[in-house]
Amino acid sequence: MVERAMHAATIATAIGAGLTAGIFLAFSCFIMAALGRIEPRSGIAAMQAINVAVINPLFMLVFMGTGVAAIGLAGGALAGWSGGQGMLLLAASGLYVIGCVGVTMALNVPLNNALAAVAADSDAGAELWTRYLRDWTFWNHVRTLASLAASILFVVVLTRASAA
Repeated sequence: MVERAMHAATIATAIGAGLTAGIFLAFSCFIMAALGRIEPRSGIAAMQAINVAVINPLFMLVFMGTGVAAIGLAGGALAGWSGGQGMLLLAASGLYVIGCVGVTMALNVPLNNALAAVAADSDAGAELWTRYLRDWTFWNHVRTLASLAASILFVVVLTRASAA
């Protein structure tokens, strides 16, 4: 029964990490570039609106739910419930929790908060916008790669389990 629960949680977590990677990839590939091509006040206003809209139940379920599931899988791996895939589950979970959720909370959210505090049409806003685009996008690349790598590792765990 525990093995089935671990298997189901690994499937859900692989899907969640993959979905999160896809969301972040869209920002890294074209959303931030598009916002950077328009005048700062419009880019700032758009990103401020995005940062409010993203706090919704579906995104939070995918993003934070995946983090909670990854922590649960790491706990299961440490308890020896991973069917020999403990190290891979720990690596995948660590990538997601640290590289995705941790980077978001420690780096992207403070940047979002700073952007929320400026007027979109101010000189301070325009100055912040240049740094914001560079720094936020860099850390988003990190989140994208961490989420994708975690998803891949969760799939490897599932593949190995089905081959056994």
